[in-house]
This record gives sequence, C-alpha cells and structure tokens, in this order.
Amino acid sequence: MIKRYLFQSLQNHLEKKEITFIAGPRQAGKTTLMMLLKEQLEKQGKKTVFLNLDIESDRQFFISQGQLIRKIALEIGDKEGYVFMDEIQRKEDAGVFLKGLYDMNLPYKFIVSGSGSVELKEHIHESLAGRKRMFELTTVTFMEFVDFKTDYKYEGKLFEFFALEKERTRGLFEEYLNFGGYPRVVLEETREEKRKVIAELYQSYVERDIAYLLGVQKTEDFTALVKIMASQIGSLVNISELSGTLGLSVATIKNYLWYMQKTYLLEKVTPFFRNVRKEITKSPMYYFYDLGMRNYTLGTFGNAVLTGEVGHLFENFIFNILKEKIKDTASQIHFWRTKDKGEVDFILSSGLKVIPIEVKYSQLKNPETTRSFQSFLSKYSSPKGYIIHLGTKMVDKIAGATVYFLPYYELLSPSSSLDFFTMA
Repeated sequence: MIKRYLFQSLQNHLEKKEITFIAGPRQAGKTTLMMLLKEQLEKQGKKTVFLNLDIESDRQFFISQGQLIRKIALEIGDKEGYVFMDEIQRKEDAGVFLKGLYDMNLPYKFIVSGSGSVELKEHIHESLAGRKRMFELTTVTFMEFVDFKTDYKYEGKLFEFFALEKERTRGLFEEYLNFGGYPRVVLEETREEKRKVIAELYQSYVERDIAYLLGVQKTEDFTALVKIMASQIGSLVNISELSGTLGLSVATIKNYLWYMQKTYLLEKVTPFFRNVRKEITKSPMYYFYDLGMRNYTLGTFGNAVLTGEVGHLFENFIFNILKEKIKDTASQIHFWRTKDKGEVDFILSSGLKVIPIEVKYSQLKNPETTRSFQSFLSKYSSPKGYIIHLGTKMVDKIAGATVYFLPYYELLSPSSSLDFFTMA
C-alpha cells in the first residue's frame, strides 16, 4: 500500500466539528484514505457508517436528509459517530444537502469525498462556507512515490537519499516523469499493465465524467483538444487558433478548457503583467495535474523522457510542486512574457513582491542565467530568484538579487531553506 502524506492531516481533523471534505481527481486514492480512517476509528471503539454514492443501494438513502438520518441512526444509533460519504458529487445540490445536515447539529462527524465536478468546485465551497475544511488529494507525489519504491527504507530520510544516491534518484525521477502518479499505475509492476490501467482511467474520465457533464455521447472533439493541450504544456494557448484547428467555436473551446480544469485534468496559469503596453499577451498556459495522463494522450506513456518534450515535462513537474507549496498562502503563480520576447517560466507574486523562477532540465556547472531572467530581476527589483535544475546547489549575486541554483528535489522538503512561497 502507498502511504499518503495527507492521512495525518485528515486524522487530526477528525476531532473538529466541521465537515472533513476530501476532493481530488477520480482514482487518486480518496476512498482508500477514507477506509483507513474508518478502520482506525473502529479500532478505537468508535461507531462508523460508510456510504458510497457510486453504489445504487447506498444512493437510495440520499433521497432526503430525513432518509439519510434514519439510515445513520439505524447503523450507529443517536450518539456520537462518524459518517463517511464517498463520491458526493453524485448527489444533486450536494452542497445544500450537506449544509442542511450540518446545521441540524447532529451528534455525527461527517467525512465526505468527491471527485472533480462542477458542483464540487463551484457550489460546495459557497454552500458550506464556515462549515467544512477542504483537503485536496493529488495523485501520488514524487516523495510518496520514492518512499513506496524504496519500501519505506528511507522514510523520513529521503533528502539524504537524494543527495547520496544520485543515480537511483535519477532513475526513479525518470520513471515518475514517464508514468505519473495515479496509485493504480504506481502499484503495477510492468509497463504493459501500467498502460492498461492508465487507458482505463482515461476512458473512464472521458465516458463517465465528460460525457455526463457535457451531456454528449460523441467526445471526439473534446479528446482532440486534450491531445493538443498535452502537446503544448508550457506554451501559450491561443483560443482562436485552437478554434480554427478543430473547427469548433471559440465559446466551445473555452467551455471544454473550463471543464478540463474543473475535473482535475488541467491547471491554468495566467501571465504576469503591470505595464499593459509591453507585456500585452493575455494568452494563458496550461499544465497537467498528472504527467502519466498527459503522456498517455500523446502515445508517449512510458517513453516520454526519451522525447524532445522532456524539458516541458520537467517544467510541469516543477509547477505541480510550486502549486502545492503556495496553496495555503497569498502567493500566486504566473509566467512572464513580453512583446520583445522576454520570458521567465514562473513568477511567484504576492502584492507587489515578485520572485522569478526558471526551470532547466540540465545540470548547470556554473551560475548562469538568461538575459530575460536578469531583465526581470532589474525591472521589478526582486530581492531573489531561483533556477531549478538537475545539478547541485549554487548561489550568486545577479542584477542586485541573490539567485539560488537548486536541485529540483530541494523544492520537495517541507523544512527546506526555501522561503519564496511565503514571499519573505
């Protein structure tokens, strides 16, 4: 079994009255975590009930709040207990339904999960304001992946492992870039079995989620757009150009991209600009939540690091780390492009404070930066900047700023010396 770092946070939150809400992509491991929490509570002598809205016989209890309360009382009585509700997105108006239950001040603690859907992302936040704590479970992170692949021998000591076992680390890193982090993919041992699993996951995503959400049976146009997006991670996305290529209206393209974000397939990144005349581009970029899913759509699953796209994969990998680092802060991630072709991969901003980050899929021997990077440092008076690469740690003074050249795995440490995500 793959240990998930989120488990401890979920366990701690069981003591809180507010609803514990676990969101994330389908098949990321939410049900497994909930079952582990349930088992642990039962070992402590606590009463629990587990209901899954993907199961028709369970779904009948969600016809009304009264019906559900009667079911809960039948199973665990009218005293303190823990109620697990899996795949809540299957319930229409789930946010309002849960709000009503919470406001009844019942003696039950609710632990709820939901896969990506419009209802989850757009309505539950609003309906349950002040009544829930949202936890997002991603697919398996690189740290979780390495812990599992090394049989937890280096648990709590991974950074020493990364520093000393460079060849093994590189091999594991390339495997992660190739196959991604869906738990079922990670658990399979052979390339062929991994491919079968990711194919099944993709089909399930298209046929169950997208066809249902869009109300269509033919999803060819949608999947064609997914393939195009997979081919241009880290590149500007021109909606009008996509419209012409696919023969779809601009409105349809925007709608499809919106659904891709809401269902945990893509993440949108907007440009950083203050001087509108110079930094005129408003075209966004998109990155994939999971690299294995991205590779599968292009037919490079298992071989992606051998293609010319490995630099973009590395950039996507770093983006996912940065996104996780700043999720509980006021910082935002942007990219920088100017009319005169100046560019920096990522800009972390918080108010007027900005920090540039450049990503290099190479082992830099000397502390060198691009002219664009230096230009950004000077223009915005950034106190520091970061170059993330495959090599060793270096520090240099450039354009009046302290620039840190860091191996990618230093970003993964929760106790790292990096403080850019707090904008300190």
